[in-house]
Amino acid sequence: MSSTGTMNPQQICEDFLRKEIRYNSEHHILPSESAVADRLLDRGIEMKHVYQELHEKLHLHPPALSLLLGLVLSAAAFWSPEKIQRARTARDDLTKTNHQIAKKAAELTMLLERRSDLHNTSGFSSDTHYHVCDVLEAASQHNYLFTSYVQDHLDALRGQFDLKYWPSLSEFLQVLALDAKTANTTATDPLTAAATAAVRASKADFFKALFAAIEENCADNYGRLPNGFKLSDRTLASLGNCALDLDPDDLVDDAYIKRFRQRERSGAK
Repeated sequence: MSSTGTMNPQQICEDFLRKEIRYNSEHHILPSESAVADRLLDRGIEMKHVYQELHEKLHLHPPALSLLLGLVLSAAAFWSPEKIQRARTARDDLTKTNHQIAKKAAELTMLLERRSDLHNTSGFSSDTHYHVCDVLEAASQHNYLFTSYVQDHLDALRGQFDLKYWPSLSEFLQVLALDAKTANTTATDPLTAAATAAVRASKADFFKALFAAIEENCADNYGRLPNGFKLSDRTLASLGNCALDLDPDDLVDDAYIKRFRQRERSGAK
């Protein structure tokens, strides 16, 4: 087998892809990334100039070349238009769920207040929890760490401070209702934020995620990619076409990438 020094850029990059497929298979992980790697291997002719550019720009930083290919696999596996649409749906579902929690918690707050009034005025009692510590202890009865390390301290506090020092159950629920009502649904990482920023899912979301991944892994952010690293429009178009396995009628070209970059620059201003 040829040494690394005599291997051409395509061979170096494709060897990395095969290594990733083999590793994922042996460890039963990341089948979606392996599927992307298979697509890149199948479309080797289209990817030849991509590998040449990647090698030219990153061969002096060997870990960076592998890192960049890994970012492409990840972006295509997890930020394809279909998966981004599912992410948007999940985001909307989270927002709706918080609204439902706020509504239900507000309703439960009123019921708890009503029950407390009845306990105080009706001459009847229902032998239910009235102290917030009762709920904490009941909810944690099967939690070994709570019963072993927390419960005695909580009991001591409860004995030291009577009921007026603690929130009522209805006040506790009021806080949960307000917390859910005012919740702001946000992405938990830069890639998710970039890929789901637009209202509708599109191929551009993949490129947004890839750009965010590259920026996150540049030297300025303590990553392994050199600062100022940038791929040509032609290379980005080929990466998108091959990694997403786009149909002939749905391919992107250099002009698409150029327009995309212009929109991104305009949006950043």
